[in-house]
Amino acid sequence: MNASQLILEPVDNHRLVNLCGLLDEHLRLIERRLAVQISNRGNQFKVTGKPKDRDAAVSVLEALYEESSNSMLDPQKVHLFLQESGIEAQLKEQVREQKGKSAGDISILAGRSLIKPRGQNQLNYLHGVLQNDISFGIGPAGTGKTFLAVACAVQALERDDVRRIILTRPAVEAGENLGFLPGDLSQKIDPYLRPLYDALYEMLGFEKVSKLIERNVIEVAPLAFMRGRSLNESFIILDEAQNTTQEQMKMFLTRIGFGSTAIVTGDITQIDLPGGRPSGLKHVINVLSKVKGISFTHFNSKDVVRHALVQRIVDAYEKND
Repeated sequence: MNASQLILEPVDNHRLVNLCGLLDEHLRLIERRLAVQISNRGNQFKVTGKPKDRDAAVSVLEALYEESSNSMLDPQKVHLFLQESGIEAQLKEQVREQKGKSAGDISILAGRSLIKPRGQNQLNYLHGVLQNDISFGIGPAGTGKTFLAVACAVQALERDDVRRIILTRPAVEAGENLGFLPGDLSQKIDPYLRPLYDALYEMLGFEKVSKLIERNVIEVAPLAFMRGRSLNESFIILDEAQNTTQEQMKMFLTRIGFGSTAIVTGDITQIDLPGGRPSGLKHVINVLSKVKGISFTHFNSKDVVRHALVQRIVDAYEKND
């Protein structure tokens, strides 16, 4: 890749420290958001990347250097500047157009696995995830919703597009009373998130997943613990979303912060909410179906990639209902 040279003037060491941030955290943030590499010696900067990405990064650095003379910069201000300047949105739109042209070639490199979509709906699902910050995968078990969501999260983490993966789901028992579960919070919620763990182990291996969990790079939490948080630079997967209430779904979707991607998966035919409460997933389909930046992919029995009997079982239940 070619590089662009930038000299920021007038030379002011205090402004340069302000621009770069503690341990160059502001530069690293711009790198992640604009897909470039930035190095500097004093007021001389070198930006490496694709031409349009380089131009965008140079414009950001110049504008932030101007801003550094008037106020102290912090990661939140850099986030806001990238968002309000429209530069990041413009680059995303260019990426979407490019991906739209080559949608048939989509594949996900997640750890040691190269994953390609099976069938049109899986292709649409991946395309929606790559194009949008919030995506929904709705359909019966065995259609690959959760597995593909985890694959996208692992790829984003390994590319440094995000800093962490957050796995969550409502802790609703599937028609059974499991009673008191011993152990700490993680041990209590782990059984509910087993499909997500299985996918992670397959892609990254048990030891690596365990280390990432220890370092909180992969975080596991019940949905109720999302309240009050703002999740920046994260890849968030909400599984079994048919068991969210309308209030929980709204709460979750409004946690999404700067540089984050969220995938919501669920099967509206398997709602286990007590007392016949309405599902937040069914409700959100009507509320957000036309909101720009959000994609919905609906799977059906033909998309099931498990044993052939599973497809016939799903069909039989649909006919009975």
